Amino acid sequence: MNGSSSNISSVSNKTILLIEDEQDLAKLVMLNLKSMNYAVIHCVTLQQASQVIATKKIDLILMDRMLPDGDGITLCQQIRQDGNELPCMLLTAKDSEADIVLGLESGADDYLVKPFSVLELRARVKALLRRGTQLAHQDESLEFNGISINCNTREVIAFNETLELTAREFDLLLYLAQHPKQVFSRMQLLEAVWGYSYSGYEHTVNSHINRLRNKLARSSYTTDLVKTVWGVGYKFAPPASQAAS
Repeated sequence: MNGSSSNISSVSNKTILLIEDEQDLAKLVMLNLKSMNYAVIHCVTLQQASQVIATKKIDLILMDRMLPDGDGITLCQQIRQDGNELPCMLLTAKDSEADIVLGLESGADDYLVKPFSVLELRARVKALLRRGTQLAHQDESLEFNGISINCNTREVIAFNETLELTAREFDLLLYLAQHPKQVFSRMQLLEAVWGYSYSGYEHTVNSHINRLRNKLARSSYTTDLVKTVWGVGYKFAPPASQAAS
């Protein structure tokens, strides 16, 4: 592990754990993160990273998938199994739709394909850290007829059934539910939920909406919660009678 002071900056109270064994890329990423006044800890293996997570306060993880001692997805899965909502972004050359879906379903909050734009990386990092700060100060719970969305526990209960949502799926449903019946375009959702609005990434919203719908559809009562408004975007359509929110 590169744990020397040259790899840890104390300028910011936000600490990012970078897990990347490609040294040139790691140096480039660290250079940009430090220029944004973030502290950076660099590891090259999953074992090293696990030790850091267990002993230090980390605000965000950026990790490669193909590491010397395994797939970064396994660490992401372990973090989520431990009930840790620590934001995670996968940085990987695996760019197939199946790989991206696997990464997101494993608990990753974002998935950036190599080679990537440094400006885009910076934007996504800021968005994930901002999301973490917002969630830390969020203590509301939304209640609809048969639907409960708890921001503290990040649980969604639909007609006595707990839905298993990824972090981003929860954020997407929560944002739509906070604005019932309001229609949002894909770009508006990308900006509000992901924190960036790059043209061409609208497909990210589509894939998350589709997976969210599939999970909601497991309950016959929740199949129409997220509606498509053709030519415009999506909206949250609460069950017939809404309770207090």
